[in-house]
Parts: sequence; C-alpha cells; structure tokens
Amino acid sequence: MPSQVKTKTGRVVSDKMNQTIVVAVENVITHPLYKKRIKQTRRFQAHDEHSEAHIGDVVTIGETRPISKNKTYRLLQINRKADHTTA
Repeated sequence: MPSQVKTKTGRVVSDKMNQTIVVAVENVITHPLYKKRIKQTRRFQAHDEHSEAHIGDVVTIGETRPISKNKTYRLLQINRKADHTTA
C-alpha cells in the first residue's frame, strides 16, 4: 500500500449490500461571494471485506484500485462504533 493514500472520514449510512458500505463525508466550505458557510455531503461506496462496519459508525476509507463500477475506496478502520442498543 502506498504511503500517500487519499483518505476520507465519514459516517456509514448504509450497510445493506454484500461487502459494501456507503459512507457520507461532510465538508464545510465558505461561499466565495457571500461568505456563508455551506455543508456539502458526498456519498462514497467502500469495500468492507468482512462486513465489520454498520450504520452510524464513523469510519476512515482510503482510495484504492477500482473494485467495481462505483467502488474505488476501501475500509481502513472503524474510528467509533455506533450505539446499536434497542429500546
């Protein structure tokens, strides 16, 4: 694995696919003219080999070779597990 892998940190919003998670990455930018802060959300599909991540987990994904048509990231680590207790 190259030492300069592009990584992104976000929240898992879907884990329904086999070995695939959907990660929502939020980025806050400032509008160039109006100077208002805007929240942008992009969704990335990432390869999760052992289906470890679940909805609500905060994860780090890294860029890799294309695995399928839409998957060019893979799960690197789970930073924080979500509280999956049911009431």
